[in-house]
Amino acid sequence: MLTSYYTVKQPGTHEIVIQKSRFITFVRRAYTEEEAQSFIEEVKKEHKNANHNCSAYLIGEQDHIQKANDDGEPSGTAGVPMLDVLKKQKLKNTVVVVTRYFGGIKLGAGGLIRAYGSSVTEAITAVGVVERIRTQIMTVTADYTLLGKIENDIRRSSYQLKDIRYEENVHIDTYVAAAETETFTAWITELSNGQAEVKEGNTAFLERTLE
Repeated sequence: MLTSYYTVKQPGTHEIVIQKSRFITFVRRAYTEEEAQSFIEEVKKEHKNANHNCSAYLIGEQDHIQKANDDGEPSGTAGVPMLDVLKKQKLKNTVVVVTRYFGGIKLGAGGLIRAYGSSVTEAITAVGVVERIRTQIMTVTADYTLLGKIENDIRRSSYQLKDIRYEENVHIDTYVAAAETETFTAWITELSNGQAEVKEGNTAFLERTLE
């Protein structure tokens, strides 16, 4: 199980013109093959008059689903170079569609490979990339007299506070990297002189935008 992986920050569209042909790239996240296929069909429907709607996607933490489609372009000149860009940038759970409106000038196999690869590269730069970090939500339960100290120390630490719930006791939910749960528990126990209880909750992902 991966502790982190990279994917696109947000859905987006980016267009470039090469030798009078328009290359419009659509990109978004997809966590299942059904999501990826649905997105591809949406683009095809929207741009049914385009000459080509080529696509590629990588699904799963180990890239166990990966597909490339040339949609009428010469074999290996569109979908594969698009997929190669996703692999080189180590993106996961990502689908891209490049819609081409032919401008009248043939690019040749090499030109097509460069055009489709560049289209995807520029689109990914435009939408941005994030690192998704797998964390455990750790819940600290304590008396209200300890709230100020625990909250302040968590905010000053490398951990990220998620939520504070005010009930009979106070419950402080914090994102903790999976490898650091024991360290976090020991730290809170020491901080509270053993008066706070720490429980492990659900898994969640934090996202860090890459520069």
